[in-house]
Amino acid sequence: MPPVVPPFLVGLIAAPLAKRLFKPLMRGLVKTSVGIALEVKRATHEAGENIHDLAAEVTAEMVAAQIAAGDGRGAAESRIPNGGKGEAGARTEGEARTPKIRATAGAGKTD
Repeated sequence: MPPVVPPFLVGLIAAPLAKRLFKPLMRGLVKTSVGIALEVKRATHEAGENIHDLAAEVTAEMVAAQIAAGDGRGAAESRIPNGGKGEAGARTEGEARTPKIRATAGAGKTD
């Protein structure tokens, strides 16, 4: 009858071997995963910048087209119903318009 080796002895012998084999594999797997995550993050950031650039170009083209068409009103006034007679009509000519500040102005900018 062959000698019986207790399972815990097999574990004691196999554990250092497994550690030696699996540590570089796991390190490579983690390193690759982090690299992929950083690449995806960079690509999404670049795509977001491209969308913002495209939106700015379209806005500039629309404003230029309105100016070229001879529309004397600004782009914001052309979207106001009733010919811009709302709050603006209540102000006197010499009274300056106070700018509205958004609560989110400048939020999220990481320049």
